[in-house]
Amino acid sequence: MKTLRLAAMTVVALALVLGGVAAAERLKSGPQVGDKVPGPFHPLNVTGADAGTKTCLYCKHGDAPVAVVFARGNSEPVAKLLKQLDGCTAKNSECGMGSFAVFLTDEEGMEKELKALASKSGLKHTVLAIDNKTGPEKYNIAKDAEVTVVLYTDHTVKANYAFKKGEFKNADVEKIVADVAKITPAK
Repeated sequence: MKTLRLAAMTVVALALVLGGVAAAERLKSGPQVGDKVPGPFHPLNVTGADAGTKTCLYCKHGDAPVAVVFARGNSEPVAKLLKQLDGCTAKNSECGMGSFAVFLTDEEGMEKELKALASKSGLKHTVLAIDNKTGPEKYNIAKDAEVTVVLYTDHTVKANYAFKKGEFKNADVEKIVADVAKITPAK
């Protein structure tokens, strides 16, 4: 009996240690669940109604549900996520859902690349924008985060995902898209 109890306690202790290690390794980037979104910033809008201007996309959406992607580059999973978020935005237009992606880079030629991405993916509702490589100051985008996704409504974060370089995969897209339900009204 003592051996069984000791074995059970060892398993529980090991699970707590391993769980703590996994939690410690989770990348923290951007405002976290329960946080208020930090507020206005003005990236260069590459697509959308304000293309060619530095416009505050946070301001445009007000209290509506919003999906924001901060990315340090374009990849197949990023393009897939943007296409699916564009569909979610169209599907949830009655509640005013918005979506935008801010590419954090100082690379020349990114405007042309993003216009091509929008055209190839058929993006109609998701605005693509460019900001400096560190991102908006108050948003605390981790320097080693290749992709950060924030889903919020009423300026409060309901879901946050962050991925280091090479970690963001197509399977993650489905998890993020499923969480859009956290910011949109129940149907």
